[in-house]
Amino acid sequence: MESIFHEKQEGSLCAQHCLNNLLQGEYFSPVELSSIAHQLDEEERMRMAEGGVTSEDYRTFLQQPSGNMDDSGFFSIQVISNALKVWGLELILFNSPEYQRLRIDPINERSFICNYKEHWFTVRKLGKQWFNLNSLLTGPELISDTYLALFLAQLQQEGYSIFVVKGDLPDCEADQLLQMIRVQQMQRPRLIGEELAQLKEQRVQKTDLERVLEANDGSATLDEDEEDLQRALALSRQEIDMEDEEADLRRAIQLSMQGSSRSISQDTPHTSDTHLTSEELRKRREAYFEKQRWRQQQQQGPPGQLSQPCERPTTSSGAPVSDPGDAMSEEDMLQAAVTMSLETVRNNFKTEGKK
Repeated sequence: MESIFHEKQEGSLCAQHCLNNLLQGEYFSPVELSSIAHQLDEEERMRMAEGGVTSEDYRTFLQQPSGNMDDSGFFSIQVISNALKVWGLELILFNSPEYQRLRIDPINERSFICNYKEHWFTVRKLGKQWFNLNSLLTGPELISDTYLALFLAQLQQEGYSIFVVKGDLPDCEADQLLQMIRVQQMQRPRLIGEELAQLKEQRVQKTDLERVLEANDGSATLDEDEEDLQRALALSRQEIDMEDEEADLRRAIQLSMQGSSRSISQDTPHTSDTHLTSEELRKRREAYFEKQRWRQQQQQGPPGQLSQPCERPTTSSGAPVSDPGDAMSEEDMLQAAVTMSLETVRNNFKTEGKK
């Protein structure tokens, strides 16, 4: 699509854009079209003068503005028609009786010039595809063959005058290139007015945003500082909670250690129904080991002699050794010692809690 020549709208020079887009090049300028318009005005004046320069019609004609051009840059169909005659081209009204007699399918034409309320634009075939070259569009608009007839009918419905351009158009690069390839258009061009309105709206929104940012620059900074302060306070509260938990844990461990040390220092023998003193534990441990030595001796015995049942052994004092069922095993004694230690720690905790 880059090879297609497309003049965009400037002022009211749509007739110039229409001709140049049709011919695919900068063939006409406002000066050249104005010259053609002045020439047409002079020819009309001479025809009116034939009726007498003193006639009322002639004086009225001189007072009227030109019908071929105006100060805005508008040019009439006569100016466009005379400009195309230079290239051997002529215009035929699309729905005229002359054209209807030809019964030509629009798809078999090469180009059209359309006009509505002093706006001109070109629809032309380049290569094997049709393009709407309206100068009010941001770029060429691809028109399919099946849509062409509907597009022209829609223009007529809206009040457009459509002219068929008859004759051989000058060669152009876009026509030669599009004879070999076909293009696809993913996004149709928009009207320049819509694009300009959107750009203007974006600039306005950007300006408003900048004003808001400038006006709220100080407060925005304060808001950021306040957010930072809130985050710092939250982190501080979390650290304080963690420190409190750690302090409680340290105090509990300290009390436990104090209770253990007191239980060790308070090694005063005492008897009870459930706890054994250290002296009782020592005596039972001696009895247990002495019984184990006696069993080993009985199992070994003299060579070739079988072990016989014997009386219950006695200690050095003559007292019988208690049965394993009567004596505490080493594991039982250890468990009893641990139980006594834990009980002492628990009692210390209870005492500390009451205080």
